Amino acid sequence: MKNVKILMTIALCLLLAWGIFHFKTQLGIFILPLFFGLVTFVTLKLYRLMEKDKPAEK
Repeated sequence: MKNVKILMTIALCLLLAWGIFHFKTQLGIFILPLFFGLVTFVTLKLYRLMEKDKPAEK
């Protein structure tokens, strides 16, 4: 169930990325920090998802 929540969050981020680039002229200078924030957020979510699937070490 947790994987579904993380994947839904990533899907929501993809929609936000589309919104950022669709309204880039209205956002102006705020587009770069929004983009970097979104990339960082998605990277951390993907890392959490990969770490959860990592086999347990003995």
